[in-house]
Amino acid sequence: MPWDPDDEYEGQGEYPSVGNVVRMATSRIGKSGLGKGKFWIILLIAFLVILGISTSMYTISTGHRGVILRFGRYAGTVMPGFHFKVPFGVDKVYSVYTDKIDTEAFGFRSVSQGIRSEFEKSPATERESLMLTGDLNVIDVEWIVQYRREDPKKYLFSIKAPIQALRDISESVIRRIVGNHTFDYILQNREEVNKQFRKELQNILDDYNSGIKIANVRLQNVVPPEAVKGAFNEVNEAQQERERLINQAQETYNKEIPRAKGEAERTINKARGYALERVNMAKGDVARFLDVLNEYKKAREVTKRRLYIETLQAILPQANKIYVVDSKQKSILPLLQLNPELMKEGGLK
Repeated sequence: MPWDPDDEYEGQGEYPSVGNVVRMATSRIGKSGLGKGKFWIILLIAFLVILGISTSMYTISTGHRGVILRFGRYAGTVMPGFHFKVPFGVDKVYSVYTDKIDTEAFGFRSVSQGIRSEFEKSPATERESLMLTGDLNVIDVEWIVQYRREDPKKYLFSIKAPIQALRDISESVIRRIVGNHTFDYILQNREEVNKQFRKELQNILDDYNSGIKIANVRLQNVVPPEAVKGAFNEVNEAQQERERLINQAQETYNKEIPRAKGEAERTINKARGYALERVNMAKGDVARFLDVLNEYKKAREVTKRRLYIETLQAILPQANKIYVVDSKQKSILPLLQLNPELMKEGGLK
């Protein structure tokens, strides 16, 4: 009949310790005639079986990847879930969180995180953020780098300290970009700097086979050093005033110039119309004069008489007083006193 340790302690309300179980098993084996050597062999085999089973099973959490080393050499990568491996330390599994996006801050450190995060600046972080621009100005640049471990094999074995390498490369790249541009360019073109920064940083990490994928790079705070911040603010105010005056002048220009151009165009068109009218009138006068000349050549006396009468018909209605002059009279005498009202109406009837 198999041995049940509960038989010895039935009704006592507690179970024996491991030492008591071993001693009881030893006494039972001795009574049954088995030697102590065989007992320890069986116990060792059972221990090895339990150890082998316990060391051959492992679980990879969601969002992680498992990297397997067999005798210290890369043997493969496994996905999340329950897996088996060669026991007794032959296979070693390293779990890498590949889906998580981590953040590295430069120029400042986060003291507490929450709805309103708190940050602090220290001499060490200030050394990270102070840089020299291309026009020899000092600027204080704070930035963050967000990344994830895309390739766990490269992340574990290509670089000894991948996070420190990421920080060193990031600082080197941003210092080169800032040093190649002016102070104003860095302040006014953050998005362009972010794009260039991310591209260059990713290229270098890929060349190093780091297995790190850059998710985002962003300049957080770009300001002059504290010692020159007052003068910098005055310069900014002057630049803003200059921009305001330029915009005001541009507004006046956009208002007056089109109006002046319209007035000039109107005057030019009026002059062109007047010139065309005068030319057409002159051409008409010339044509009429030529017609009269032709008629005059045909009948000079008749034409002369007709022109004389037509001229008087045009002049007399506009005369206020009419005089009839005798060639034999030595002085001019008014012979006709016409009614002024009749003269206003246009002459004699």
